[in-house]
Amino acid sequence: MTRYRVMAYVTGVLLVLLTFSMIAKYVLDISGAADFTRVVSILHGWLYIVYLVFAFDLGAKAKWPVRKQLWVLLAGTVPTAAFFVERKISHELAAQLAEPTPVVAKA
Repeated sequence: MTRYRVMAYVTGVLLVLLTFSMIAKYVLDISGAADFTRVVSILHGWLYIVYLVFAFDLGAKAKWPVRKQLWVLLAGTVPTAAFFVERKISHELAAQLAEPTPVVAKA
């Protein structure tokens, strides 16, 4: 779960930076924003793939339904969504892990 959480935060921060750099480049017409936008977009693209792998791995281990898996995977594409989804998923998984597991007696 730690790998997913780290990548969710990294992806979220990069996406917010990318959003601000796009605004600076196209709306505010700041000259140096073009290079920064290019670097952040490439970095976000590669790290989003790593995020997808870790999120899919976590979903497979947690046996999530397909809808929930897609919801978590797409959270890295909407600015700030990764933060909220990560928090919700972390709380859900922590609650699942805190539940006592029934002990099965061997016959």
